[in-house]
Amino acid sequence: MIRVLVIAASPLARAGLEELLKKRKVRTAGSVSSLEAAQALLEETPAEVVLVDATGEGVKRVVEEVAESNWAWEVPLLLVAGELAPGDAYAALRAGVRAVLPSELLPEQLLAALEAVAAGLVVMHPADVDGALAEVRSSGRPLRDLVEPLTRREREVLQMVAAGSGNKEIAAKLGISEHTVKFHVAAILGKLGAESRTEAVALGIRRGLVML
Repeated sequence: MIRVLVIAASPLARAGLEELLKKRKVRTAGSVSSLEAAQALLEETPAEVVLVDATGEGVKRVVEEVAESNWAWEVPLLLVAGELAPGDAYAALRAGVRAVLPSELLPEQLLAALEAVAAGLVVMHPADVDGALAEVRSSGRPLRDLVEPLTRREREVLQMVAAGSGNKEIAAKLGISEHTVKFHVAAILGKLGAESRTEAVALGIRRGLVML
């Protein structure tokens, strides 16, 4: 069974989510009130998924914190939000969030989403899919020639990023350090002209650098 770390600003919300997960026989790695606290806890207590309850909070602020920390790429993150404005779901995915779901979802749906995210999948509510696709189409731009081609190792790393692997997993598979993986990822973003790992994967697919 997967191990989940819960993040929620409200103590009542944290207690409620922990109890819900316990009844579904899902192990918890603890619960904290902020992303910063979660990052510190994860260094001591591993988790397969991080569940963030942003109900009542500004989704954009939470997404900005995730994007700035960049650690959502290390551990799959599922975001539950009260209300999503047009473009919020796409912005969250660009920041590295693996799932964006409304707060009114059923417990069974939450459990299914947690398992899907832990398996490396991306999960969205059907109501947000059309908006996210529209954002992708509107953000598309003509491909420019690469200033410098990706090396064989960089192509390997990009393929693993596309498969949903975090830096630790990539480092273990390739037998290199996490620092080296971060260096390769930064080089990939620079060469492709991407602002995020999600955009790098999208550009890699368009260029034929990523096999689906």
